[in-house]
Amino acid sequence: MTQATGTTAVNDLVGMAEDVEDVIYRLDPMDTYIFSNAKKKKATAIRHDWQVDALAAATTNAKVEGDETSYSAVAATTMLSNYTQIASKSIRITGTADAVRKYGRDEEFAYQIAKKGKELKRDYEFAFSQNAASVAGNDSTARKSAGLEAQIYGNTSHGTGTPNGSTPGFSGGLFGAPVDSGTTRALTETLLKNVLQAAWTDGGDPSVILTGAKQKAVMATFAGAQKFAGVYNPSAGKSQGMVIGGIDLYISDFGEHKIRLSRYMRDSVVFAIDPEYLSVAWLRPIKYYPRAVTGDNTNGELLGEGCLVCDNPDAHGKVADLS
Repeated sequence: MTQATGTTAVNDLVGMAEDVEDVIYRLDPMDTYIFSNAKKKKATAIRHDWQVDALAAATTNAKVEGDETSYSAVAATTMLSNYTQIASKSIRITGTADAVRKYGRDEEFAYQIAKKGKELKRDYEFAFSQNAASVAGNDSTARKSAGLEAQIYGNTSHGTGTPNGSTPGFSGGLFGAPVDSGTTRALTETLLKNVLQAAWTDGGDPSVILTGAKQKAVMATFAGAQKFAGVYNPSAGKSQGMVIGGIDLYISDFGEHKIRLSRYMRDSVVFAIDPEYLSVAWLRPIKYYPRAVTGDNTNGELLGEGCLVCDNPDAHGKVADLS
């Protein structure tokens, strides 16, 4: 078939209007459990200090009637500290870029502020969930907050090896970064229950299990989860059934534990968290700061300064060196 002579087709036209949807399809993965759920507290210096303590172990306590009172020295508290980390996102938009008509947003600067704000929250979530050591910083080195992997150093399960995988803990005013030198192994229900038991024994209530997608899928293969996996119809044939292929709640001998997904923690680690003992200390909460005008631009910066605080590390647990 050929086009008839004298026909004007679309490829002959000039000045056709664009066909652009007036919306921006942006992915906003904002599963920031630590940033969003940790308690907020005030920091007043770049090094935030806090004290931890524990009760003496329960023991046989029987005193002879009329016996003289004896005394012993009391145990001192333990001082921990972390350094506030400055994180920022800068925006510079020309006056023309804001003035021209755009699809999906009116003002470019306002759109970028909203976008950068979400990115900054994710950056803090990444810092808080990683195996990062605390860094005091200096004139040429940025201060860094120790992450959750570094601050959970008591109730841990590491793979065996020479040398063993380990979490150095707190020493000399700093949290050391965990060492990935243990033999990797698959996550098992026994490994998870062991750290839950250890945290509970120390007095914690690790009601949240924080994990990446990889290990959450492994939890769905636990024996108890497999028992109920498959098609389930709660209405005895009156409605369509559901396919159950995952778990959001794990019930152990030590309580109920909600399973929460993290996009930012490492796949080799699973956290058992007591939310009552997890905080973020803000020296400067995230805020927008306008910056000096240096031309036909609008300049600004979103900036925050804070650090992660495991109020008492023994309330939490960690399974590390997972394959």
